Amino acid sequence: MTSSIRHITVDCSDPYALAGFWSEVTGHPRHPDDKPEDTAALLMSPDDAPDLLFIAVPDAKSVKNRLHLDLQPTDRSRDEEIERLLGIGATLVADLRNPDGTGWAVLADPEGNEFCVERSAAERATADV
Repeated sequence: MTSSIRHITVDCSDPYALAGFWSEVTGHPRHPDDKPEDTAALLMSPDDAPDLLFIAVPDAKSVKNRLHLDLQPTDRSRDEEIERLLGIGATLVADLRNPDGTGWAVLADPEGNEFCVERSAAERATADV
């Protein structure tokens, strides 16, 4: 017997606001019952992928994440996606992009949770030719 991942849960101080940021990142909608005063907020995956669940906790983030998301843009380049994410509130933590187009960037969401932005599938396909 096996298990599937139902939610990826993020501890945070403001679940509704952070879910709003990640909704803009992923395009996944918030659960229709979520309200700003709730202690949890859910982003619903449009397919069988895990949902993102944001839970209020009293502790502030103090060290590097033990788990993070790697994002791959679907309709733009890695660099265009990085600029878009910076424009909606992400911050650049480490720029690990290389002159040959390989590499990635480490960003942080508005509460400091790190995530990476890699090359798009189209960029990978072009580089492999």
